[in-house]
Amino acid sequence: MRRFSKLAGAFLGATILCSAALTAARAETVKITFLGVGDVYNFDGGKTRGGLARMNAVAKAEKAANPNTVYVFDGDMLSPSLLSGLDKGQNMIDLTNIVPFDLAVPGNHEFDFGTQNFLAKMKASKYPWAAINITAADGKPIEGLGGVTMKDVAGVKIALIPVAQDTSPEVATTDDWKFESSIETAVTAAKKARKDGADLVVGVVQTPHSQDQLMLASKAFDVILSGDDHDIVMQYNGITAYIDTSIDANYMIPLDLNVTVEEKEGKRKVTWEPLFRFIDTATVKPDPETQAKVDEFKQELSKELDVSVGKSEVALDSRRNMVRTQETTMGNLIADALKEATGADATIINGGGIRGDKQYAANIDVTRKDVLSELPFGNKTVLVELTGKQILDGLENGFSQIEDGAGRFPQVSGMKIVADAKAPKGKRVVSVTIADKPLDPAATYKIATNDYMLTGGDGYTAFTGGKVLVDANNGKLMANDVMVYIRKVGTVKTGVEGRITFKQ
Repeated sequence: MRRFSKLAGAFLGATILCSAALTAARAETVKITFLGVGDVYNFDGGKTRGGLARMNAVAKAEKAANPNTVYVFDGDMLSPSLLSGLDKGQNMIDLTNIVPFDLAVPGNHEFDFGTQNFLAKMKASKYPWAAINITAADGKPIEGLGGVTMKDVAGVKIALIPVAQDTSPEVATTDDWKFESSIETAVTAAKKARKDGADLVVGVVQTPHSQDQLMLASKAFDVILSGDDHDIVMQYNGITAYIDTSIDANYMIPLDLNVTVEEKEGKRKVTWEPLFRFIDTATVKPDPETQAKVDEFKQELSKELDVSVGKSEVALDSRRNMVRTQETTMGNLIADALKEATGADATIINGGGIRGDKQYAANIDVTRKDVLSELPFGNKTVLVELTGKQILDGLENGFSQIEDGAGRFPQVSGMKIVADAKAPKGKRVVSVTIADKPLDPAATYKIATNDYMLTGGDGYTAFTGGKVLVDANNGKLMANDVMVYIRKVGTVKTGVEGRITFKQ
């Protein structure tokens, strides 16, 4: 009997030891999919790819394939687009509500119609908006705008760090709201989330490449999903998986993480491996529910806008990477129209205000829709008297962020500029001539521009000190001035002619 008790005791001891071993070391692996989109302007997309119907189709498919999918938006949808110029972005809310995001971060274009419009659209959304670096003027939170978001996905604790672009007050109508440093607030919040027990720290940010790379270098994030630059970047440095999420959902990059969570002796260890998947939405069948709504919107627009205003003998180029880095035919056309409308000595407009992002073939009809697609913000043409020094300061600002493809890059008429893109910021303008004469810093000139730049938009603070001759209340819509100009000339013939050149 005693021997049996010893044997039983041995078995019991072994059972306890095995149980303890199982308790001490337990590991589970789960696949989590992150899908980020951003910079979605054209609700109907292009002829072959992009648009909300294809975007929603991909999101539905990813959620169906993996319930552990986190779907986020990293900025810019309410503007600018042709229809948003009419409904202030409500079309985008209607369409994204069909497949709601888990989280949306406001981009600078969410504020093109002011903060009150953004608040109204935020309330109309069936998904939460958040940004940790935006506050009211008094430093208090914005009602309805969330902060760091913690999600439990299949037992994995995920911290979503939402960050807006800190330059938004320069490029949009943010009223008196405060925007703290994108980098500092993002990294600080990421480190705190990790300390607070997050298994995965994910940045959902609307920041340019230069800021993305600083966040990447901080090693504070597991994943960064970024918008703003309109291109595709996939990067993994062994610590952080980074995706820049393209434009208009032309291409979508689901990121699968095979996450292993190991519990050992009361401690939690999380490891993961990334798998980037590339989806060309030209291969995606549009979501029928979304497409039906898209078709309604297209019919509304066609009735009013498919009307020719003139012809163009030259090919017109408004691609984003062109109007923000060099002289373009579309930039010249718009700048010429403003000069003609005001009788100015010269025109300076920001390339970022030209939004069509397309190439038009030579020998085509130019329609109302084309012009309004290029100038969807509803900006007014204004006339301001500036000294040569103020003009030069404005142009230095215009060339100061050419590396990032910033929207402040100038498109001009009535002047010629030689610049050195490799020179230090603030010293990049080599020479300027107006009416074939060198710019005189002490002389005054009548400059046509837009009401946004007149108030310092896109960093053109030098223009705020000029003598305003025609203000926004008395100026006409830029789009109208362009249409009147095209009707007057009948056929656009001006191409790229050396208005802006770069020192080699």
